[in-house]
Amino acid sequence: MKHISDFLSQKASLFIILIAITTFEFPILFEWVKGDVQTVILGIIMLSMGLTLTPQDFKALAKRPLDILIGSVAQFSIMPLVAYGLTWLFSQVPAFAPYSTAMAIGIILVGCCPGGVSSNIMSFLCHGDVAYSVGMTCVSTLAAPILTPLLVLWLAGERVDVDAMGMFKQILIVTIIPIAIGFMLNLFLGNTKSFKSIQSCMPGVSVICLACIVGGVVTQVHDPLLENGLLLFFLTFGMVLCHNTIGYLLGYFVGRIFGFNTAKKRTISIEVGMQNAGLGTNLATTFFMATNPMAVVPCAISCAWHSISGTILANIFALRDRKSASKTKTSVC
Repeated sequence: MKHISDFLSQKASLFIILIAITTFEFPILFEWVKGDVQTVILGIIMLSMGLTLTPQDFKALAKRPLDILIGSVAQFSIMPLVAYGLTWLFSQVPAFAPYSTAMAIGIILVGCCPGGVSSNIMSFLCHGDVAYSVGMTCVSTLAAPILTPLLVLWLAGERVDVDAMGMFKQILIVTIIPIAIGFMLNLFLGNTKSFKSIQSCMPGVSVICLACIVGGVVTQVHDPLLENGLLLFFLTFGMVLCHNTIGYLLGYFVGRIFGFNTAKKRTISIEVGMQNAGLGTNLATTFFMATNPMAVVPCAISCAWHSISGTILANIFALRDRKSASKTKTSVC
C-alpha cells in the first residue's frame, strides 16, 4: 500500500488528468461525487494533512511569526486581487462575456482559498523551506473560515448573493474539524507502528480523493462544456494559467523584497501560487451550482493544473540547483 501511495504521489498530476479525460468520455463514472459525498471526500483530504502535523510544527510557527505573517498576507492579497483583475480582463473577450459572472465566481473562489495541501510536497522537491511551507499552509487554512468568505463577499458580492456565514460553516466542517481530528490522532497515536503504516498511505489516499472531486466536477460540467464548445474551455484554462503563474511570480518577488534566502523564496512562490482548489470546488458546488453552474469549471481546471504547474516549477528549481552544482564542480576541477 505504501508503494502504491508513493507512486500516486509522484504521478499525481498525470493520474488526475487521466481521471478528468476518462470522466469526460464516461461522465457516469463519478455521478456519485456530489453534495455531502463531495464534502466527506474533501474532509478526508484535510484529515490526511492533519495526520502529518505535530506539536513541533506549531512551535516552529511561534519561532518565525514575521515570515508566516508576510506569507499569509501575500497569500490572501495577491491571489484574490489577481483573480478579480483577470475576471475583468477576460470579460472583454466576446466569447467569454456571456459566462463572465460564473467564471468570475469560480476563479475568485480559487483565489480566496488557502494554500494547497500538495504545496508542501512541491517545496520538498525543489529544496525549499519545508517547515515554512507547512507553517504557511497551516496558518492560511486556519484563517480560511474567516478570510475566504469575507474576501469572496467583497470581490464577488456585487455580482451575486454570497452566503458568507454559510461558507464559514462549510469551511469549518471540511477543513478545521478534519485537521484537528488528524492532529489529535497523530498526537496520541503517532508512535504506534500501525498508525505510522496508515499515515504513510495517506498521501496516496489524498490523490485519489482529489481525483474523485475533479471527476465529480467534470461530470457536472460535461454537458455545459459540450454545448459551449472548446473555445470556452481554452479561455477558462487561459485564465487559470494566468492566475496561477502570476501567483508564482509575485510570490517569489515578495520573497526578494523581504530578503528571503533561496529556499524561502521558492517556498513562498509555491505557497502563494498553489491554492486549495478542491475547497473552491466544494464551495462552488455547494453555494453557486443552482444559479451559476459554470462557476465550478475554473475550480475543476485549477484542481488539475495547480498540481501540474507545481510539479513543473519544482522541477525547474531543482534543475537550476543541479546546473549550479555542475558549474561549481567544473570550476573547481
